[in-house]
Amino acid sequence: MEDKIVIFTENAPAAIGPYSQAVVAPAGRLVFTSGQIALDPASGQIIDGDIEAQTRRVMQNLQAVLQAAGADFSNVVKTTIFLSDLQDFGTVNAVYGSYFADMAKPARSTVEVRRLPRDVGVEIDMIAVIS
Repeated sequence: MEDKIVIFTENAPAAIGPYSQAVVAPAGRLVFTSGQIALDPASGQIIDGDIEAQTRRVMQNLQAVLQAAGADFSNVVKTTIFLSDLQDFGTVNAVYGSYFADMAKPARSTVEVRRLPRDVGVEIDMIAVIS
């Protein structure tokens, strides 16, 4: 697919593997973010803090990637949340929900997984539609 646009911003962590921060699909309408974890964009290190702090950092990283693609949370149509412990669902849900407080909520799946990169507690990816 030669007309896809690969998104990179220094305001979110650089990829730590063979993937892009996001890709805008042909015709420039669909943005697919890679999963974001609680990496500090400046240091490339996992932030200190509990699952609430990790989730806030993840959402800030996603916000930066979406903005670099010309989108924001109001453009998001689907998210997937990966948790290493489903007991964190309530805390993650509260933080996540605060970013969608005054807008239509996207479709969402939440999945408990055995382990996440760098042993973080949460990873989130998003799909957005832009015009």
